[in-house]
Amino acid sequence: MTVWPEIVQIAHYGKCQEEDKDMNIIAAVDKNWAIGFQNRLLVRIPRDQQIFREMTEGKVIVIGRKTLESFPQKQPLKNRVNIILSRDTKYAVKGAVVVHSMEELLEELKKYDTDDVYVAGGASVYEQLLPYCDTAHITKIDYTYQADAYFPRLDGMEDWELTADSEEQTYFDIEYYFLKYERKK
Repeated sequence: MTVWPEIVQIAHYGKCQEEDKDMNIIAAVDKNWAIGFQNRLLVRIPRDQQIFREMTEGKVIVIGRKTLESFPQKQPLKNRVNIILSRDTKYAVKGAVVVHSMEELLEELKKYDTDDVYVAGGASVYEQLLPYCDTAHITKIDYTYQADAYFPRLDGMEDWELTADSEEQTYFDIEYYFLKYERKK
């Protein structure tokens, strides 16, 4: 396992496999792989948000409708192509591409260099796209929060392995790590 001396290096890792193309997947999870509660992040850690911003600015993010509605002012993130997956065929968002099925999403993604695509939640979007993924960027928070949304437990899956991690990070009394998981080949 590699230890990253500089956590900024994380911005250059991560890929998903779909139709011979690569995408990234990114999430912040607690000890139980929880990602949210009542459509909100469990905790906001400035360094984690900075890494997310650095990795995704100028890129494409794929998110679900509920994730979009958890953003500030419920608006797409600036300086990114926002692709929203929603089953509601009448759902539309200014400044975003809205797709209504996995087939439509995969067709839309053909327009982009998938090295620049980041799957960013929520739980159902992660679940639907994980089977296509080869690499995941995970911020692992050393705490257990009350939660109702979860990321798949990569450390419990035989076909995934931890391949890199950062030194312990702290934000007040919160300890966390930046981790890289890859699908075994």
